[in-house]
Order: sequence, then structure tokens, then C-alpha cells
Amino acid sequence: MRNALLSPLLGLALLACGGDPLAEAQAPVPAGDRERPSRFADPPVGERLTLDDAEWHRRLTADEYHVLREEGTERAFTGRFHDHHAHGLYRCAGCGAPLFLSQHKFDSGTGWPSFDRAIEGRVREVADHAYGMVRTEVECARCGGHLGHVFDDGPRDTTGKRYCINSISLDFEARPR
Repeated sequence: MRNALLSPLLGLALLACGGDPLAEAQAPVPAGDRERPSRFADPPVGERLTLDDAEWHRRLTADEYHVLREEGTERAFTGRFHDHHAHGLYRCAGCGAPLFLSQHKFDSGTGWPSFDRAIEGRVREVADHAYGMVRTEVECARCGGHLGHVFDDGPRDTTGKRYCINSISLDFEARPR
């Protein structure tokens, strides 16, 4: 009886964090040696990057494409950054724009990397009406890549926000403390 109750609750929890309980398991794909945007200079806030579908397919792995361009999600607790504690900067895996700082990351217990704020001007929030509910989707402000969702159940001692982000939509740049 207990398992019968937990399964629907897990499905609702996945939907609340942007998960798709019907999606197939997706193992994280290593970045390998594919082309990535330059890390030498950050793009200016407000700059937009528009690429055609063929170019996105060339730049991204199949799993990255699914999340960033088709608004998919990775399974909870499978992403490389959900339990990541290094000091540095999280960038968009699609275009290299800086998005989140490690000092704003916290353990939400949801299985996805969670941040209490984004770098100002680097993400865009959009109403998401999928799955019969209203949520706020988070996109990279530069390339429009789907990152995850933001909720109002984050740490009350900071912003009260929880940016629930797919690891696969991020790259990490370690920085000295």
C-alpha cells in the first residue's frame, strides 16, 4: 500500500521540478571534445545568440539538445551537478553565458542543482502551462535554452527562490576562492 501511494507522489514531485515521469532514463553524456563557445570573454548582458536547428544539433549532444532546445529534463539525482560543491561559475552548456555562481547553490533535496538566484540579466523567466499546471520556466537569456524552473520554496534567509536546473544544461568553470 505504501509503494502505491509513493509512486503518484514521486510523479507529482517530478512534475513540480520540471520532470517528465514518462521520459525514458537518460544517462549523463560526457562533453567530450565537441566544440564549445570561447571561455575567454563573457558575452555582454543583453546579447542574443540565434542559431538554426542544424547548428544546435551540431553543437550539442542528443541529451543536451533534448533539454536545452526541446524543454526536456534529466531524471532526478542523475545529473553531474546535483551534488557538486566546487567553487566557481555555472555557464549555459549551449552558448557559454554565465548563469549562476556556486555561492548561491544549495541542497534542495530534489535531485537537481538548485540556486537561490541567477546572475542578474542572465536568465529569462517564462510562464509554462505544460502538464495542466502553471510553473515558471527558466531560460538562458542569451540563447533561449531551457534550463529548468524557478519556485518560491527556496531558502527564506536569502531570496526565497529555488532555481531547479538541469545539470545537462550547465557547464562548470572552477574558480579560486
